[in-house]
Parts: sequence; structure tokens; C-alpha cells
Amino acid sequence: MSEEKKVKTITPEQQAELDDKMARARAALKIIETYSQERVDRLCQAVAWAVANKKTFTRLVDMGIAESGLGDPVSRMNKRFKIRGVLRDALRQKSVGIIEEIPEKGIVKYGKPAGVVACIVPTTNPDLTPAGNAIYAIKARDVVVYSAHPRSKKTTMETVNLMRAALEREGAPADILQCLETASIPMANALMAASDLVIATGGQPMVRAAYSSGTPAYGVGAGNSTMIFDETADVVEACHNSMLSKTSDFGSGCSADGNLIIHESIYDQCLEQLQKEGGYFAKGEEREKLRAVMWDDEFHRLSDTVAIAPQQLAQIAGFTIPADRKFIFVEADGQGPEYFFCREKLTTLLATHKYHGEFQNAIDMMFKVYSTGGIGHSCGIYSFNDEHIHRLALAAPVSRMMVRQAQSKNNAGSFTNGMPMTSSMGCGTWGGNITSENVHLKHYMNTTWVSRTIPEDRPSDQELFGEFYDPECEK
Repeated sequence: MSEEKKVKTITPEQQAELDDKMARARAALKIIETYSQERVDRLCQAVAWAVANKKTFTRLVDMGIAESGLGDPVSRMNKRFKIRGVLRDALRQKSVGIIEEIPEKGIVKYGKPAGVVACIVPTTNPDLTPAGNAIYAIKARDVVVYSAHPRSKKTTMETVNLMRAALEREGAPADILQCLETASIPMANALMAASDLVIATGGQPMVRAAYSSGTPAYGVGAGNSTMIFDETADVVEACHNSMLSKTSDFGSGCSADGNLIIHESIYDQCLEQLQKEGGYFAKGEEREKLRAVMWDDEFHRLSDTVAIAPQQLAQIAGFTIPADRKFIFVEADGQGPEYFFCREKLTTLLATHKYHGEFQNAIDMMFKVYSTGGIGHSCGIYSFNDEHIHRLALAAPVSRMMVRQAQSKNNAGSFTNGMPMTSSMGCGTWGGNITSENVHLKHYMNTTWVSRTIPEDRPSDQELFGEFYDPECEK
């Protein structure tokens, strides 16, 4: 049997586990789909509080980092506010019965459950992702079966068990939320094939598997967030926000700043300010050592460097940096597939790029960066020039663009912008995804459109075809 065949096979015992989970899920679905809007809203609040209260989330964060060896306990704690944001967005929307009316078009929309949702949980968010999935799924009257990452299985299981207990206290079936006991790629694949909808948050191989499962799926693309600092940028604000983005959970998120494209007029100021913000400027031999441990000669990122403190990254590379340094940065030597440092990093390392002259040069440089990967995900700009902001928005091959905001703390939604709160970000067809939106409540639902007749809305042929219309051809 080939290795490929072995990867796709689950044992009879695992099949029995999956069959049991799916049977329980289907039974729970029959119950939750009868619930009123008030009932599901209360359940959303119950499961959210079970995880997002400070005492519990602190324990889950410590547990997840101890189990996986990845992440920063201080900044990861802030992710509990993301759960609050998801809950806010969910509670403000309708999902049961009539959810929208458009009288002028004679349209009334009714919300319906998507069914059994398979949620693939990444190792870097073993607590946040299950909670966010649960809120949106319960709001939509779905049920969820989670597939945990093997590296953080215990934390995900504990998170799900806390939410199950909250459901039981409210008199709802605990099996609205379940987690596979077996955490493996074959089981995740089997779960996705057996479910009605897949929400896949994780590495690209898993996302590709989700799209190949035969089940409708929302996946996410790889990130490589690239920020442009034009000549009008507030250097202190821009560098501070880049530090916040780069250091959040040790840069584990695909939204974390990876590349700073900086105008020549402020470039040296930015290098100085990045150091004031806690950056360590790695040059010469140190820079080359970082390259050697970050990527192999085939440009594949090496996993030992993901989501670790800058001191640990430097140690792996063979040098030391001061204990007060928060991240490491290097100067890139070019952009495009043949250059290492413009690639996605997923750790406490970023690269700076200097652009000269016109703003178009920054846009051209951005395209070269995205030719290495990360197309479709995110970019940003520090500028007070509205024309530059508009030009980047027209040109950028990304699904979200942050203006003067810390990327990894804001593009998945924040309390200071209007982006839907989520932990799953679609990257459109650029990134091989079905949506370019932040995956949120509407993606967990089916919708029935009810149509009534309206006064005829039919423009004349002259209005429709304009100067191309020739009445003689209609005779």
C-alpha cells in the first residue's frame, strides 16, 4: 500500500468513533433546530462565558502553551476579547425565522441551519477557535464536531468540555458540541467527508484537504502581511503598531506583519524606531544564520522556528540577543520567489524593504512580495494620503487592507473597526478560497429566499443597451 493510501485510511475503531460522534450530532441537530432566537442567543452567551472569563481562559492559555510549546502567554490572553467580539456580532444578528426583509423587491429571507459542521482547529488557537466556532454555529442552530490538532489536543478537548458543560446547565444537549478523541489527519479527513459543512483553520495541507473532502468548505489561505509606509506615515505610530502585530502570540498568526515596505525619506528613522520599540536589528552573519534556520534551500519554512520568542529564535540560529528584545528584523535584499526574507515567517521575525520615489514603486514591490506567497490574505498602509490609500486598495490582491492599524490585532475584527470578528479569514480565489470575507455568522447558515410579486421592473431596451440598441434589428 502506498504512503498516500495509508494517510487516508482510518482503523475500524476510529470509524466506530466517528460513526458514534456523527449519530450523536445528528440527534442533537434535530433538537437545536427547533430552538427560538432567544434560546440560541442565551446558549451563545453561556458557552462564550464558560471559556472567555479571565480565570478559565488563563488556565486554557497556560495549558495550550505548555502542551504545544508555541506562543506567548501574555499576548495570547488578549484573544479572549476576540470571543467577546464574536459574541457581540452574533447577538446583533438574526438567525431564526425571518432574518431580513426587502419590501421594495418583495424578498423575505429565512435563516436555516447548515447542519453538522466539522471544525478543524489549529495548534496555535486551541481555545479561541473552538469558542468562536461554537458561538456562530449555535447561533445558526448548527452542531459542531471538532478535530483538534495533535500538538494541542488536550487543550481543545478541555475547551470543548467546558462549553458542553455550559450547554447541559442550560438544559441543551451537550452533543451540540463534540470533539474527536482521535486527533490525526486521517480522522480529520473522514470527519470532513461525513459532515455538511467544513470550517478549516490551519495549515495549507489541511485547507486543501477540506476543499477536496467533497463537503462544502470554508478554508483560509496562507498569509504574508505586507505593510507600506509612505512618506506621510507617522513613524512612531507605524513602528509601534508593527511591533504589536509582530509580537502578538510570538507572530504565530498569518496576519502578523512580515514585510515593511518603507519610503526612502523615512527609512532610516523607521529602522531606529523599530529598535526603540524592542526590535533587534540582525545584520551580516546573524542575518545569514537566521536565513539558514528559517528556510531550507528549497525555500520551505522550517517548523522549529514557528511562534517562538526572539531570544529562542536567535539561539536556534546560533547567536544571542538581549532579554529585553521583543522581535528581530532584517533588511531584505530583494523581492520575489528567489528571495528568502520576503516570505511568510509565522514567528518573531520581520523584514524591511526600502522603496524609492513614486508610490507606484511601493505597489510594484508589494506585488513581488506576494509572488512568493500570501496573495489574497492581508496588507496594510500607514499613510495620510487618501490617494495612496485608494490606489493601494484598487491594486492590492488581498481580501482585507488595514489603514493605520496593527494588522494581526485588527484584520480579524476589533472593537475599533467594522470588520466581522472571526478567527478564520478567507483569501478569495487569490488564495484558493471560496470567500474573500472574514468567515462569520452568515457562512454558518443556509438561507431561504421567499419572493412575492412586485410592480414590473423592466427597463426599455434603449435604457438597457444604450447606444448599441438598434430598433431596426428588432423588427
